[in-house]
Amino acid sequence: MKNLSLAINAVLVIAVAVLFYLHFKDCKKATGYLPTPPANAGTNPIAYVDIDTLEVYYNYYKVKKAELEKNQSSLESSLKAKATRLQNDYLNLQQRAQAGTLTQSEGEAAQTDLQNRGAQLEQERDNSAAQIQTEMASLLKEINGKIDTVIRDINKDKKYTYVISYSSATSLILYKDQALDITRPVLDALNAKDENNKK
Repeated sequence: MKNLSLAINAVLVIAVAVLFYLHFKDCKKATGYLPTPPANAGTNPIAYVDIDTLEVYYNYYKVKKAELEKNQSSLESSLKAKATRLQNDYLNLQQRAQAGTLTQSEGEAAQTDLQNRGAQLEQERDNSAAQIQTEMASLLKEINGKIDTVIRDINKDKKYTYVISYSSATSLILYKDQALDITRPVLDALNAKDENNKK
């Protein structure tokens, strides 16, 4: 899901920006020079996680995504059915008005009812959209937390200075050395943790 890729990339870009800020905030602004890199610079490489691969093979995400899509489809079907009923009632009202089988007070009451139902339907549509967005944000937050925990576990030995995300759709990375790809151990750890939690 492209939204997951965008959200994870955004979180990681912000995290890298914060790290750069924290690292360089104590530099003297007057000199205009960056600090000298530490002696071990270059020994702690940057690694990346391929978000596209996680979306395809991370079992928990696939299950939650399917649940979210099912919920969204159910909400959309309910709204569509209500909109169809509203449209049919409007057409019926028009036919009755043209046939002269409707008094003025009945017509006004029916029109008010249709307007109220239309407003309720619009509000329900907005609420449904907000609900889906909230559920998606909650899912992304949960998955980001899981990924963060796994990466911290993998990087206990401080082998990597930075772990960034890569996605073919949204990446700012122009080149990636596959030797720096840690997607497989991250994915394996995520799936293993979720399997252990089921037991």
